[in-house]
Formats: sequence, structure tokens, C-alpha cells
Amino acid sequence: MTLIPHWLIALVAAQRLGELIYAHRNTARLLARGGYEVGADHYPLIVVVHMAWIATLWLSVASDASVAWPWLVAYLMLTAGRAWTIATLGPFWTTRIIQLPGAPIVRRGPYRYCRHPNYLIVAGEIAVLPLVFDMWQAAIIFSLANAAVLAWRIRVENAALAVRAS
Repeated sequence: MTLIPHWLIALVAAQRLGELIYAHRNTARLLARGGYEVGADHYPLIVVVHMAWIATLWLSVASDASVAWPWLVAYLMLTAGRAWTIATLGPFWTTRIIQLPGAPIVRRGPYRYCRHPNYLIVAGEIAVLPLVFDMWQAAIIFSLANAAVLAWRIRVENAALAVRAS
């Protein structure tokens, strides 16, 4: 019997928790500099989707489940891409939509190629991690839930960016 699946899920949960701490610090700093939050109504739904995704994997994956290594490699590549987006935004990266008057719109790194690379990558991660454990049903369900909440968030964020771009 191996515990590799639960170790992987625990590492993902720990990584997400670390990112939330980093995002909270960045949010506090941006607010202290005169920033303000936009579209907070959808944020609890994002939290619920992500927590349910991790919890479902933790509770549903058997401790001796086989690991599909090609899917794991794909997940790790997506995670590296997300790290790139976080590093590119640096102190401006948060899990919330924070407007800071006068702050530049980032157009370097992955933002040269895509307006919302973090959302694209996270969508991939939500689909791919369940596939590491052959849980295609969870991949579909959480991908659809994530797509629904992201449609709302991207609409709000695009409106906020449009104000700054003008």
C-alpha cells in the first residue's frame, strides 16, 4: 500500500494555502496603498469550488490509487506556469480583484500572450489533477463549476481593467 496519492493532494493543499497567505499579504499592502476591492461577491464561490475540489480528491482517492505519471507531469507543468504568472505580478498578485489607482497593467511574462493566464492555468490544473488519479468525473464536474465562477470573475475583472486602461 502506498500513500503517494494523499501526499500529492496534501502538497497541493499546502501550496494553495501558502499562496493564500502570500495573496493576503499582497492584498493588505495594496489596500494600504489606496487600493480597493472590486467584485467581492463572487469570491466566496471561488473559495468553495477550490476547497471542494481538494476535499473531493482527498476523500475520494484511495491511498493505494495508481498515479498516471503523464498527467502528473502535465499538472506539474501547469503549476510551473502558474508560478510564472505569480512571479510576473509579484506584489500585485492576489486572489481578489484589487484596483490600485495609477498602477500599471502588467503586459510582460505570460501576460504578453494571454490576458488571464492564471485563470487558464488554474482551469487546467482543476481538470488535470483528478486525471492523475483517473477521476474523470471530478475533472468534468469541477471544470464546469470553475468555468461558471470564472465567467463571472473575468467579466468583473475585465470591466475593472478597462477603467484602468482608459
